[in-house]
Amino acid sequence: MSYQLICTDIDGTLLNKDRELSKTTIKQVQRVAPIPLVLISSRMPKGMRHLQQEFKNENTPLVAYNGGLILTNNKVLHSTFIKNNVLAEIINQCTNTSIHLSLFHADEWYVPSMDYWAKREENNTKVTPVIKSNIDVLNTWNNEGKGAHKIMCMGDASEIDTLYKSLENNFSNEILLYRSKDTYIEISHKDISKKTAIDVILKNCYPTLSMDNVIAFGDNYNDIEMLKAVGLGVAVANANYEVLKVADAVTDTNKNDGVAKAIKEYF
Repeated sequence: MSYQLICTDIDGTLLNKDRELSKTTIKQVQRVAPIPLVLISSRMPKGMRHLQQEFKNENTPLVAYNGGLILTNNKVLHSTFIKNNVLAEIINQCTNTSIHLSLFHADEWYVPSMDYWAKREENNTKVTPVIKSNIDVLNTWNNEGKGAHKIMCMGDASEIDTLYKSLENNFSNEILLYRSKDTYIEISHKDISKKTAIDVILKNCYPTLSMDNVIAFGDNYNDIEMLKAVGLGVAVANANYEVLKVADAVTDTNKNDGVAKAIKEYF
């Protein structure tokens, strides 16, 4: 099979231990150009563009928020956000807890204060949030007809656990809940995924290609559907057991340039 499109998750997959692109990874991606490499992540676009610039492939599509927002040359191909009535209830349930709520729409990121969680995410993504109360953000979005592409809940594991169970019981038909750690919940609209994002990209940007022409890399639960759908789904060796189980192949860890090594092998 001829692989003509590369899609890769970022954190835990593409980046090294310093959360950066290694020289080896940049070299391999540039070596196989013009085969496009599409970044496909739960990050906001602003947290991904500097990586595109390092690869010198700013013209390839960009998949943010696990498929909630898909861009090509800064033009919106697809956008799906969470209803504001759901956001209002999440804000309500987090009141009088220690849970931090980060709210994202396109390149907007709002936090109620620069606390431990906000600083941690700022360090990880190289993006600085705007300080604005969750209620003020909700009111603004209601007035502007906008909503959250992603909501991040971060805090004490037991409080996060309680919130997760409540949201799962009440809103499972509206939202997807994803726990990358016991102190995190990432929330997105239920109708989006990395697989649906690749479908949109193929239809709009690469109509002569099919899923069989795609090679994809991932490490976590939100990568499973994508890895199963593409022509070759590759897990990095540090991936979760369930991801390793569904992958067609396993490469080295993200810390040991696993994606670069696979690109060298398959291209």
